[in-house]
Amino acid sequence: MKEYYVIFEQAGNNYSAYVPDLPGCISTGKTLAETEENIKEAIELYIDTLKEDGQPIPEPSIIGKPVSITV
Repeated sequence: MKEYYVIFEQAGNNYSAYVPDLPGCISTGKTLAETEENIKEAIELYIDTLKEDGQPIPEPSIIGKPVSITV
């Protein structure tokens, strides 16, 4: 099992998501939950395509953590 870091962004009335370690792996959805499900499927399809093409599967390398500041 691999765990990839996903960036979620609110885009107007929708959400978008992308995976920095998998260039071009993106998805959208009407809700954050829908977007999360869609990006999971996109990651699986992305990796399946790499396998079919005999390409290496990138190792997760991005680490994220919220940082609190006082404003």
